[in-house]
Amino acid sequence: MHTRTLGQGLAVSALGLGAMGMSQGYGPNPGDRDDMVAVLRGAVERGITFIDTAEVYGPYVNEELVGEALEPVRDQVVIATKFGWNIVDGQMRGVNSRPEQIRRVADASLRRLRTDVIDLFYQHRVDPAVPIEDVAGTVKELVEAGKVRHFRLSEAGAGTIRRAHAVHPVTAVQSEYSLWTRDPEPEVLPACAELGIGFVPFSPLGKGFLTGTVTPTTTFADGDIRRTIPRFTPENRDVNAAIVEHVRALAAAKGVTPGQIALAWLLAQQPWIVPIPGTRRLERVEENAGATQVPLSADDVADLDGLAARLGVHGNRYNDAGLGMVGL
Repeated sequence: MHTRTLGQGLAVSALGLGAMGMSQGYGPNPGDRDDMVAVLRGAVERGITFIDTAEVYGPYVNEELVGEALEPVRDQVVIATKFGWNIVDGQMRGVNSRPEQIRRVADASLRRLRTDVIDLFYQHRVDPAVPIEDVAGTVKELVEAGKVRHFRLSEAGAGTIRRAHAVHPVTAVQSEYSLWTRDPEPEVLPACAELGIGFVPFSPLGKGFLTGTVTPTTTFADGDIRRTIPRFTPENRDVNAAIVEHVRALAAAKGVTPGQIALAWLLAQQPWIVPIPGTRRLERVEENAGATQVPLSADDVADLDGLAARLGVHGNRYNDAGLGMVGL
């Protein structure tokens, strides 16, 4: 696995691993914690050394899982975690990025992650009640105290990114980005390019849709976030299947999987883009890692670039509440 460089010269594996699904989000949680520890350690053994978690995943238990799994290899990995939610009795109750909250979360995350420094500390969602300058200033203090190495933003708008970066350098921005989610392209990606900020796409496989394993008849279990997403209604999946069929045809021609094509396209966009596909299975880790070796010609990339515009994408990527929290 080769490396890529985010902002501030931070080198990470060309693909990361999103750990959220190991604790929540995609139906019943895995029954065996040891299995998830094995997946995380197996990913590191295969060269994936950039791991993404957050206090809200679980909440808390995902950080604990990541901390346990990576403690023996801590010097080999870059760990990203996040602050910004108001968690009450195990439930999200809006956002909270007040300085005192950020400091509390940092200390708690350090304990759960079994480490003395957080490599990358994200604001998970912009808090309209707290100026981004205050947020960046608080993280700057944590960097100066040696508790955090790098500051990042998630799902923030270009204006917010610029204001934060003026107070303390933003190393990376994380947002949903994939063949069928192109929202960052008009403003966020140009801002990252201008400011020297890396970009980390989450859900780079369209929450599983772009792998071709989700069909119009797929039934999502209780607790699966796709049950709440308009894009995943049966009727929208039916129409959006045209995108997957196009990707599947290209994958077949190259002897690879649709998911590998989707990841290879992202990697071809910019050298400072590092996707973080999530999985609970080591064989999927290996498949995803193989995307770094998939050759896409300039014609392939151009064809895929226009795919969503040509075929259309039906349904929003979040429900109304979720959409109201992005791009601020």
